[in-house]
Amino acid sequence: MKEEASSADRFLALVAAAQERDMRLSSIQAGLLVAAELGIACDSRSFAHKLGIAHALVLRELSALAERDALQIVERDPRTMRVHYRLAAL
Repeated sequence: MKEEASSADRFLALVAAAQERDMRLSSIQAGLLVAAELGIACDSRSFAHKLGIAHALVLRELSALAERDALQIVERDPRTMRVHYRLAAL
């Protein structure tokens, strides 16, 4: 239980740090980047499920990041709408 809270605190601290580096990032966008970097979630449904947010909202934020070339969309499942992504090569 304590380890789980510590992991959540670390994740939130990394999200806040990402937003400080780039003020244009929403909290969900920063969370997507941190989750991809840490290997927590690399697809939209897993990210939405783990954070308890609507999948449609995650898809919208993913599209915004892909337009900015911050993430690369590598696969789309038209049946489930699941989008797999990875960090863009810098």
